[in-house]
Amino acid sequence: MITKPLSISLILCALMLASAGMTKALTPTARQADSQPRFNLDAMIPSSFAEWQVDTSIVPLKLDPEVQAKLDKLYNQTVTRTYINRDGSRVMLSIAYGGDQSEGLGLHRPEVCYAAQGFSVESDKVEDMGTAFGRLPVKRLMAVSGERREPISYWITIGNELIKPGIGQKLTQIRLGLTGTVPDGMLVRVSSIGADTAAGYRLQDKFVNDLLNAVSQETRTRLIGAPGV
Repeated sequence: MITKPLSISLILCALMLASAGMTKALTPTARQADSQPRFNLDAMIPSSFAEWQVDTSIVPLKLDPEVQAKLDKLYNQTVTRTYINRDGSRVMLSIAYGGDQSEGLGLHRPEVCYAAQGFSVESDKVEDMGTAFGRLPVKRLMAVSGERREPISYWITIGNELIKPGIGQKLTQIRLGLTGTVPDGMLVRVSSIGADTAAGYRLQDKFVNDLLNAVSQETRTRLIGAPGV
C-alpha cells in the first residue's frame, strides 16, 4: 500500500520529469543563420557613399582584452567606422551581428554598454526615423562623460524582423524560440559628438538615409529587416 507522503513524492517526481521533457522539447535547435546565405558584413557596408567617406584619421578605440573576449563570444561579425561628410561633420557607425540570439547571448543594448564604460545616459526614448523604405523604430540616447556629449540612435533586427528595442527584443526571441528556431540578430548604432541633441539626431537621420539608399536590397534586408515583416 502506497502511503500519502510516498504518493505525493511520486507525483512531484512525475511532474519534474514532465517539466524537464517539455523544456527539452521547447529548446530551440535550428539556427536561422545556418539556413541563410553567408555574408561579409565589412564588405557589405561601403567605405564611401553620397557625401560620406571613412575618416581614416580616426583610429577606433582599442578595447580591453577582457571586454573584447566577451564581444567575440556574443558577435560573429562587427563593423566600427567613423565617416565624415563634405562639411566636416562626423558620424560613428557600429554594426554588430550575432548568429545566436538565444537566452544569454542576445545583443547588448548601447545604454548598458555605455554605462559600463562610465557614461551616464540622460535621455532614453523611442522615436520613428523616416526613410524611403519605411519608418524605423529607433532608440534615442544621450550619453555623457565629462564634457563629452554623444547623441546616439540605434535599432535592432531579430531574424528578418525590425523590432522595437527593449521588451520587443525579448518577446521576439521567445516567440521564435517556441517555433524551435534560434534567431540571428543585428544591432546598428550611429552616434555623433555635440551638445545640440536635435542637430545630432538630424545628422544621424541624414547619414542613415544616405546609407540605406546606397546599399543593395539584400544589404538593406540585413540592416532593417525584410519589407512587410
